[in-house]
Amino acid sequence: MIGAGQAVREAERRFTAAGIESARLDAVLLVAFAAQLTPDAVRANPARPLAPDAEGQLVTLLRKRAQDRVPVSRLIGKREFWSLPFSLSPAVLDPRPDSETLVEAVIRHTENCAAPMAVFDLGVGTGCLLLALLTEFPNATGKGSDIDADAIAIAQGNARNLKLAGRVDFLAGDGLADQTGPFDWIVTNPPYIPSVDLVTLMPEVRNHDPVHALDGGADGLEVFRKITPHLATRLRPGGRVAAEFGDGQAAAVKELFSANDLVCLEIVRDLSGRERVIVAETA
Repeated sequence: MIGAGQAVREAERRFTAAGIESARLDAVLLVAFAAQLTPDAVRANPARPLAPDAEGQLVTLLRKRAQDRVPVSRLIGKREFWSLPFSLSPAVLDPRPDSETLVEAVIRHTENCAAPMAVFDLGVGTGCLLLALLTEFPNATGKGSDIDADAIAIAQGNARNLKLAGRVDFLAGDGLADQTGPFDWIVTNPPYIPSVDLVTLMPEVRNHDPVHALDGGADGLEVFRKITPHLATRLRPGGRVAAEFGDGQAAAVKELFSANDLVCLEIVRDLSGRERVIVAETA
């Protein structure tokens, strides 16, 4: 049997050789997962031996991470977002830290977070945006839609795990057509990557996130053109929308919103300083 520390060093060596930038962190997380320990326990007791079954599982995990470039979050089946745990499946986009920018923006543009309100999430995926907001808005209710029934099932499970199932409904569908509202907030992280750019994405994204959650058509704005005409009609007077978009798309998204009775309040930059989220309200 090998110790946890030795296992971490071997995993880190393999990940570094594979060109994985987060080699050390990934190594600790996967050793901890295989050994059914916390990462802190692995770091604190590197001499602790791994059980044979843990060693066997770790061999498989290391191969999938180093060779197949499966993200750690998908190997362990969950991702932390807004300090909350979210289960994953192949049907849903792996939540990114940059998307927390949208949650922060909505909170900042909400005058009274304790007020009753209705929030709609278009393309709900794991439910991370909607459920994070419901934890911050204690008297809010939510609805979320997604074209993938398997994604709806994941979002429902995450809502149950976070004890929010009684405040949210999830609906299969491709947009707002069946929704009357009115909503105080509509949030969305639609597909916005130009089709030609999909092959340039990191393998962790290109090979493991669902294509329909990434592909935004020829210029990345196909879904925006589809949904934007419906946003203002589903918001209450003075209601607001927050949408994530891709690098270099701010001006085009702002123009689309303006042409559809939505006034831009702010373009928000993400953790890397890129323009990432638009916040707008009904005209």
